[in-house]
Amino acid sequence: MLLEQERRDLCLTARALATAPGVAPGESATLSVRSGDLVVVTPHGVPLDQIQAADCPVMSLDDRMMEGRRDPAAETTLHMAVHRQAADHGREVTAVVNAFTADTVAVSSVLAELPPIHHRAAGLGGAVAVTPYTTYGTGDIADQAVKALKGRDAALLSNHGGMALGRGLEHALENLRLLDWLCATYLRARQLGEPRVLSEDELAAISHRDTYGWAGPDIW
Repeated sequence: MLLEQERRDLCLTARALATAPGVAPGESATLSVRSGDLVVVTPHGVPLDQIQAADCPVMSLDDRMMEGRRDPAAETTLHMAVHRQAADHGREVTAVVNAFTADTVAVSSVLAELPPIHHRAAGLGGAVAVTPYTTYGTGDIADQAVKALKGRDAALLSNHGGMALGRGLEHALENLRLLDWLCATYLRARQLGEPRVLSEDELAAISHRDTYGWAGPDIW
């Protein structure tokens, strides 16, 4: 079986996502992981918590299905576009997760951009772009997502949800959870008033601070 370990890892990550709070039931997410020129993606028509390794299609970067007993998920076009972009530009991205969570859908249906109101936003690249609305599973949404992810590890898809990239499935899922938390935090802050947004200089200072350990750059 091609990419057997990657398929098993994909199933485990899908099950972990299925139990996360705020995730829509059923086929509420698409996950993929790349190894070289091959990509494993979650299948169409199977709930996240029921996916088996043999269900998961293996795709080539030129969109050919190489193996798998089920068809790929509708969002495979989106995932393959992101994987090709990462491979072409030498980004350390091997995994992509997109999901419909209550908070990412809420923010993506209202804002044109999720502003950075907490320093953890720097880990995703700062402000998170929201793509224009396009029908899911199409080339249009793939093109818009690739643009939104330029220099970023996350994006919001208008009226659809969030997506995140990572150096592996665990990292991509961590980034998706961070995106979801940032959306929830913003929504809660707006209930109190207009949140203070971190500036580009403040985000740059955070990135600089992250290069140090507990002592920081100026403790001495």
